[in-house]
Amino acid sequence: MAMKNALPQQESNLTIAEVSELTKLSADTLRYYEKAGLIERVGRTTGNQRRYASADLAWLAFLLRLRETGMSITDMKRFARLRAAGDATIPDRITLLRDHAEVVASHISALQQNALALGDKITHYEQQLNSRKKVDRQ
Repeated sequence: MAMKNALPQQESNLTIAEVSELTKLSADTLRYYEKAGLIERVGRTTGNQRRYASADLAWLAFLLRLRETGMSITDMKRFARLRAAGDATIPDRITLLRDHAEVVASHISALQQNALALGDKITHYEQQLNSRKKVDRQ
């Protein structure tokens, strides 16, 4: 997982190296996110060096949450385009997020079932070991 729940509150004007450290994303990945349209063009210094603002960090935190929950890059790009297009796209964003939330809930349910099956198998093997130990003692 790249981050805990969100990036810490930061002042604006962070360098790409500082944002890379905070997000655990490489500088190349941050550049890719910008080039791919996942994040809007980041502010620049007069020397053309990227400077990330608080809003950029908040958006990156949300993108990473989408990524960590398994959203595809294609859907992340779609969401970013909708967001950039303004408030008229809010219904479409809600639909996209609801659809993704359903996928996440289904995945959680499957993981819970798999965890139960693993627990049952562990119990089964522990019982086998205990039975053998009792036979060995006799």
